[in-house]
Amino acid sequence: MTDRHGRSKTGNRDRWLFGWALGYAAVGASSLVVPLYAIELGANALFVGLIAATAAFAGAPGAVLWGRLAARAKRRRPFILVALVATAGALSLTATVSSPAAVLVANALLWFVVAAAAPVLNLIVVEGVPSKDWDRRFGVLNHYQGYGWLGGLVVGAVWSALAPRLFGLDALAVQRRFLVAAAVAAALGAVLVRVWYPERSTLSARRFARVSASIRRQSGLVGRSVRAVPYGPSRLYWALQSLDLDDLRARMSPELLRYLAAATLFFVGFSVFFGPLPAYLVGSGRTADEVFALFVLSSLGSAVSYAKVGAFAARHDPRRLQAGALATRGLAFPAVAVVGTQFAALTALVTLGATFLVIGVTWAVIAVTATGMVTRLAPDRIRGEALGAYTALSSLGGGVGSALGGFVADAAGYVAAFGLAGVVVGCALVVVLLTGGRGVAAGEQSLAD
Repeated sequence: MTDRHGRSKTGNRDRWLFGWALGYAAVGASSLVVPLYAIELGANALFVGLIAATAAFAGAPGAVLWGRLAARAKRRRPFILVALVATAGALSLTATVSSPAAVLVANALLWFVVAAAAPVLNLIVVEGVPSKDWDRRFGVLNHYQGYGWLGGLVVGAVWSALAPRLFGLDALAVQRRFLVAAAVAAALGAVLVRVWYPERSTLSARRFARVSASIRRQSGLVGRSVRAVPYGPSRLYWALQSLDLDDLRARMSPELLRYLAAATLFFVGFSVFFGPLPAYLVGSGRTADEVFALFVLSSLGSAVSYAKVGAFAARHDPRRLQAGALATRGLAFPAVAVVGTQFAALTALVTLGATFLVIGVTWAVIAVTATGMVTRLAPDRIRGEALGAYTALSSLGGGVGSALGGFVADAAGYVAAFGLAGVVVGCALVVVLLTGGRGVAAGEQSLAD
């Protein structure tokens, strides 16, 4: 589709995502630098799991509330700009601290703003787009995010490998300088979004009014004061209030509730694995650049798959695609522990690389199909809230899983922790398969009305 000057409307509309991708590169790199930084400062597997857990819990409040506000507001750009500027600030702060506890606090701040932006982004990319193209649009968003995340990890891997040799820096200096560079990248991303984001909504005034009117009105407390204090504790209170089970049962279909429960469960399983993973890799003899290389392979598997998965899911049953990805992950997680403890060093590294690549591909399938399933299962009047609830529940599930994974790894070893991760994902798979298709059809019909 082109405008009257022959330029691509879609390309012009989406180019601001390059700015978000740059910010996501900073986030992707820091997601690995931060636990390695904490380990260098003396953190063990349990504490590394707690860093991931508090980050997940910190992300829950903003996810629900920003999802609502974005559906009500006529301007979307401020949400993205705040997230990127705050990301730059949090990364700069992290580079100055000198204890694992301080790293935990700074990282929680970072993930508050990153997670809060997720439902806003989901709403932006589907504005004015027919429901049949939503999977494709989610694929585009994840395409930008995936390559941004991958780019950050690649730069981190190169820097970790070369900086000690070229500049004679110790591990802490390498990590601190990289965190500063990541903060600069996030700030530059904010500039690009400020310049390129199309300020006007793509929704018609009538359609926007319908969506806005159908979102539940904010409580008096969730108003001007909360917008002015983005990190206030009142956000956590009202997010948890909005996730009250009785309220969800009244407002959402059984199929949507069942799927949200499954998503919470599989995010618990994912985080039981990923929470203590950096400590496991370092403890098993992997160097920092090797750890980065493994995560690069995982992100590469995701990045090259997002767009393809989005197109494929538009033509096939997303529930079955997701079930296959969950089954694969359920087997891959415990395999990582077995490979690392039973194989020789070089063989283990090569086998781990192949396994991480597969894990990355499965994430692309799950990320695209999960957002699409929530969107279709939710009726139009609560779609923004449902997307926010999905993001918040994934954060809560991730927090529980990260803490549980760190505790089990510290108490019983990594084989037990990663085996537990596989079992939990298997249980989630069963719930996904039990989620019927009638809710999807109902969601599609509500869009047509």
